[in-house]
Amino acid sequence: MTAHEQDVDAVVLVGGQGTRLRPLTLSAPKPMLPTAGVPFLAHLLSRIRAAGVRHVVLGTSYLAETFADHFGDGSELGLELEYVVEEEPLGTGGGIRNVASRLRAETVLVFNGDVLAGTDLNAVLDTHRKTEADVTLHLVRVADPTAYGCVPTDETGRVLAFLEKTDNPPSDQINAGCYVFRRSVIDEIPAGRPVSVERETFPGLLAEGRRVSGHVDDSYWRDFGTPLDLVAGSADLVQGIAPSSALPAPTGEALVLAGATVAADAVLTGGSTVGAGAVVEAGAQVDGALVFDGASIGKGAVVRRSVLGAGARVEAGAVVCDAVIGDRAVVGERCELLSGARLWPDVVLPADGIRFSPPT
Repeated sequence: MTAHEQDVDAVVLVGGQGTRLRPLTLSAPKPMLPTAGVPFLAHLLSRIRAAGVRHVVLGTSYLAETFADHFGDGSELGLELEYVVEEEPLGTGGGIRNVASRLRAETVLVFNGDVLAGTDLNAVLDTHRKTEADVTLHLVRVADPTAYGCVPTDETGRVLAFLEKTDNPPSDQINAGCYVFRRSVIDEIPAGRPVSVERETFPGLLAEGRRVSGHVDDSYWRDFGTPLDLVAGSADLVQGIAPSSALPAPTGEALVLAGATVAADAVLTGGSTVGAGAVVEAGAQVDGALVFDGASIGKGAVVRRSVLGAGARVEAGAVVCDAVIGDRAVVGERCELLSGARLWPDVVLPADGIRFSPPT
């Protein structure tokens, strides 16, 4: 049974400012950052559409107009999109409650708009239906749960607790940022004030003895919280490791968008994306990198696991590894930026201006 046949709406929370991704999010909200050739949100919307959902409400706030400007009414995606602007930060629960007036269905899929996941959404909905839950959470098993709060469940799939980060978590299951709500539970969330589902709504339901179910799997999952997560997630999409039907080209070692120019002897590997109008010159090496539209990489330059913002330039012989280069910024010849370095938009580093190792 598809979500459409089950009468399901979707809500995507896309209001955050994405401060950990600056300077990239100075000009675009995190869900609108180019990821494997399209805005990140396009990948999530493609999965929602594939599950059979047609009506999607976006809870926006930061640079809210950019979503409607790009996606419009959603008809080109086979969706009906609506937008609700959050005037003040309301948290996850408050953001869900803020869009309640636009919901039509009795079952509501809710997504954090900065998570890339590969779970079967209809399987999550089936778990919700079969367990007659008030809320169902997608829970994913991770190798190192100490970096997250964990969500243990019993043998029937009932959620037992919502635990904060700890060095000795009792479970490897974490909240994957996808939920199924009964509409009546959304209406119970207090309106007009910040509410956290993790700290208030879900624990409150458990305290009342309500049914909170967990759908547990080992599917692909990545939170796009940092630039390195953005780069890695984009590379996983390009290589087909992460699922999406929104890719503008077949999966492979690299994705080169129309209008880009790549020299014959340049080497593109690791799921790199080269944006429209971008230039990669002779002898350059681009490995697992995300190169936005109009950016350029000079002769013999090396760019690994990094983001180059729109119109940015890495000049000849420069090395950029695990770094973020803002829009229109310039990394001068033979410069070397490594290990989390971030260059703000329009900043120009002169030739040999900064290095992490002696010049050869």
